[in-house]
Amino acid sequence: MPPLNYFINNLKKEVFFMIIVPVKDGESIDRALKKLKKKFDKIGVKKEIRARQEFTKKSVIRREQLRKAIYVQQLRNAEND
Repeated sequence: MPPLNYFINNLKKEVFFMIIVPVKDGESIDRALKKLKKKFDKIGVKKEIRARQEFTKKSVIRREQLRKAIYVQQLRNAEND
């Protein structure tokens, strides 16, 4: 399967994800649903859907990434001090 950014770059094509959750014999449905939710979050489908709802300029995306990186770095520095 191609990487996720391949699908993001080709937005005009329809993209279908198939999430496969292996379920062991005797495993409860609640546990299987928990696995499904984890995989769903890990793939980033919700984030992609939200990103497609409105256009965001690349400069704005880069600025947000920079702010987040600065914030994380400050947390790490405070943790080490």
